[in-house]
Formats: sequence, structure tokens, C-alpha cells
Amino acid sequence: MSAPVLSLAAVEATARAAHAGRTDKAGRPYAEHLAAVAEGVRRRGGDEEQIAAAWLHDAVEDDALPGTWLAEAPLSRRTKDIVLAVTKRAGEPPEAYAARIRATPGALLVKEADLAHNADPARLALLDEATRARLTEKYTRMRALLGLPG
Repeated sequence: MSAPVLSLAAVEATARAAHAGRTDKAGRPYAEHLAAVAEGVRRRGGDEEQIAAAWLHDAVEDDALPGTWLAEAPLSRRTKDIVLAVTKRAGEPPEAYAARIRATPGALLVKEADLAHNADPARLALLDEATRARLTEKYTRMRALLGLPG
């Protein structure tokens, strides 16, 4: 018998609370990004573990939740592994980051949904031209490193 894990509703509530008051580069509530990534994972056929990871994909990286919370949280090992795979590490080359994502079962779908929302033209249109150009180049390069279509 496996240990109980947080429901998706509980994971969503935790992620929303952890990012409360935070905004994205365009000044929108950060939870909108989390919801869009979770929905993107669902639309791409992701399972509950991947959807949970989508809600939490930036939590450790953005210091919204400490790594100890993730380590101790009642989540599946796979969900934790996906969150850790998509969490960028200080000084880490993009190639190593992409390799870790590709090597972690279920992580590529979460990162694909994240990149899709980050690169949404409507979202990018809210940014100044220099930021938009820099981020477009960054997201295009990461898609290539991950082997995702342009």
C-alpha cells in the first residue's frame, strides 16, 4: 500500500499560496502562469503526477517553497523528480539543464508546457522589445536543446 499523496486541488492551493503576491515579468499574478502550465500539461495528455509537478515547477527555483518542503511533501517520487529536473540551478549551463530534463521521465512534457506559455505571443507582447527579443531567443534555444519542434 502506497503512502497517501496530496490531491491535485491541495497541490494547486499550496502552489497558489506559495506564489501569492508574486507577479510575472508583465506584472500579471504568477499563479496565472502556473495554471496555464498545468492546463498545458493536461491538454498534452499528462497524468496527475505531471500536472502536480506543473503546479510546483517554479516553487523551489523561485524560493516560493524550500527544497526541504519538496523533500518531505506527501508527493509521489516521480512528481518530486520532475520538479527537481525542471528546477534551474545557479551557474548551470543550459545544456546540462536540458539533459537532466530529457533524462527524467515525465519532465519533458512539463517543460514543454512551461515553454509554450512563456513563449505565448500574447504574453510576450506585454513586454518591452528588448526583453521580448531576449526571451524569444532563450526559449527557442531551450526548445532546440530539448529536441522540441521550433
